[in-house]
Amino acid sequence: MSNDPAQIDIFIADDHPIVRQGLINIIERDERFRVIAQAGDGEEALRRLLEIRPEIALLDIGLPSMNGLDILRAARAARLPVKFIILTMYNDEAYFDEAMKLGVRGYLLKDNTITDLLKCLHAVSRGEYFISPEISGYLVERREQQQQFLQRYPALEQLSPAERRVLKLIAANKTSREIADELCLSIRTVQNHRNSICHKLNLNGYNKLLQFALEN
Repeated sequence: MSNDPAQIDIFIADDHPIVRQGLINIIERDERFRVIAQAGDGEEALRRLLEIRPEIALLDIGLPSMNGLDILRAARAARLPVKFIILTMYNDEAYFDEAMKLGVRGYLLKDNTITDLLKCLHAVSRGEYFISPEISGYLVERREQQQQFLQRYPALEQLSPAERRVLKLIAANKTSREIADELCLSIRTVQNHRNSICHKLNLNGYNKLLQFALEN
C-alpha cells in the first residue's frame, strides 16, 4: 500500500472478513485510494471513525452491535466530516430513504459491478452523489408517481416545507403532541400549520385532513 499523501483514505465496515478483503482488493486497484482501516461490527466502526476520520467510509447496513444507519446518526450528531457510502444487499426503499435523509453520498448494492464501486468512490470523492442503477430506477418511478400525485392535487405545491413535514407526520398517524415533540414546535404552531394545510387543500376540518393524509 502506497503512502502517497495525495491518496484518498477509505474506511470499510462489514461483518464478513472475506467481503472486507474483497473490497480492499478492488479499491486498491486504483492508485487514488487507500484503505487505512476496517471494522467488523458497528461499535468498533464508530470508534475507529471518530479516531481516524477518513475522507470516505463504506458501511454495511446490517452490522452487528450497531447497524449502519445508527452509525450515520451518531456521525451526524458528532458532525463527523466523513463522506459515507452505504454498501448493502438490501434493495429496500425504506433503508434507502432513511440513508439519504441521514446524508449519505453513495448507495450501492453488493451485487453491483467492480466498475460501479470505483465509479462511486470517484464521484463521492468529488463531492457528488452515486446511486446504484437498480435504486435509480426506483427513484425515476417514484418521481413519476409524485408528478402524477401533484397533477391530481396541484394545491400541494402551495404548502411550505414546514407544512409538508407536518402533513407527512399526520400521514404517519402522529398526534399533535407527537408532531410538536418531533419537530421541536409548540402545539399551537402545529395546529396553525394544520389549519393552513386544510385551507390550502380545501379540506373541511381535521378529520378530512387525516383521511386525506392516510389515503395519499
